[in-house]
Amino acid sequence: MSRRSRSLLVPLAVVAALGLSACSTTDAPAGSSSSGSTTATDRGATGSITVFAAASLQQTFTTLGKDFELANPGASIEFSFAGSSDLVTQIQNGAPADVFASADEANMAKLSSTDLASGSPRDFATNVLEIAVAPGNPKGITGLDDLTGSGVQLVTCAAPVPCGAATAKVESAAGVDLRPVSEEQSVTDVLGKVESGQADAGLVYVTDVQGADGKVDGVPFDESSKAVNTYPIGVLKESEDPELAQAFSDYVRSATGQKVLAAAGFGKP
Repeated sequence: MSRRSRSLLVPLAVVAALGLSACSTTDAPAGSSSSGSTTATDRGATGSITVFAAASLQQTFTTLGKDFELANPGASIEFSFAGSSDLVTQIQNGAPADVFASADEANMAKLSSTDLASGSPRDFATNVLEIAVAPGNPKGITGLDDLTGSGVQLVTCAAPVPCGAATAKVESAAGVDLRPVSEEQSVTDVLGKVESGQADAGLVYVTDVQGADGKVDGVPFDESSKAVNTYPIGVLKESEDPELAQAFSDYVRSATGQKVLAAAGFGKP
């Protein structure tokens, strides 16, 4: 079965053929696999890979992908965006993927523990939660305490999803008992329910609020610092083009990639 045929088996993938932009090996940060030897980025990356990435990375990875391909016309990438836990399940069930970028270390560890990751994944960003509310904040929400009232329809991520795990941490830190009306499988689903008016508030990442282009307002809260999510990226052992997969992974961690991530609101790893 071909890679294209097999890719149709991934039910939750939001797949788009996107462009990619390569960096030179001097662009790679310390600790990267680029260390002076000839790699795909030295000669112009070629080939095709599939990148599985957390839903919260959709905007930034789309941009990074386009930039990478513009500099490397012989390379192409397909992206599949979903909740990190769902992506791990797909990979474990045989879905064809070359690179995995997780919204937390726990889900990446699941792949490493089952020998599905090649080498050691590298951290490339951090993120924290923020309360997303309707524009103008009509419910007057100022912190987590305000989310416990019966008049507030709250949505959060499900516990296995990185944003759900982070929600549990900030809930414990604040000493509140959140009772969401819905628990979603990805942070973009939480954001979508607030944007559409199906919920009054949702716990999402600061990057999601920033990327919503005014469709929601963000309410920061002190306890968010108790649940900083670290994002790792790694090449998968079953990759059919590990050299190109490593080149893209290095690019995400390069100075150019970090600039795109920072502009979207991500913190340094």
